[in-house]
Amino acid sequence: MSKIRVLLAEDHTIVRQGIRSLLDDEAGIEVIGEAEDGREAIQMTQQLLPDVVLMDIAMPGLNGLEATRQVKALFPEIKVLILTMHADEEYVYQILRAGASGYVVKKAAVTELVLAIQAVYRGDSFLSPSISGKVIEEYIRKAEAMTVNRYDRLTDREREVLQLIAEGHSSQEIAELLHITEGTVRSHRASLMDKLDIHSAAGLTRYAIRKGVITSD
Repeated sequence: MSKIRVLLAEDHTIVRQGIRSLLDDEAGIEVIGEAEDGREAIQMTQQLLPDVVLMDIAMPGLNGLEATRQVKALFPEIKVLILTMHADEEYVYQILRAGASGYVVKKAAVTELVLAIQAVYRGDSFLSPSISGKVIEEYIRKAEAMTVNRYDRLTDREREVLQLIAEGHSSQEIAELLHITEGTVRSHRASLMDKLDIHSAAGLTRYAIRKGVITSD
């Protein structure tokens, strides 16, 4: 079985050598090169074509995030795993947007680092357990806030139309109930679908149930 070829990018020599020493003890991993900053990481990636780049964020000249963006632009198939001191969810969003496949905090045990390298090599994502819970909580909070904001953007008439659609009424029936034309109903329907980014009656019905506009009984 071939080894996972890793390029290690870390500006602190002692830290870099320590990580290399730990990884050299792993039978399935081979550190094929070391870079001291982001620019060197890009150059060595082009030269060595590693399977995984283990990239520190805070490096001089060119930081790890920008280096990650450039590596992924040049070689989309190469996986980047970020290694950093920062256990903060905002860093995770920046890292994922840059194209990295994973995130490991430097205080993690070597077993976690090895699992992370193996995971991203397989094509999976990996977040250190110390930060993944916070990321999930923040994602849920933002998703809920987005849902509330979208509903708040609906006009009173659009909310009426939403409820009637979710109750199973046709456009003709809605027009008669609200004393408006079918064309106006279609206009309200298109508008609320656009605002909610939901484009089917079934989707609107599920949304209305989640929001408590109607019940599922």
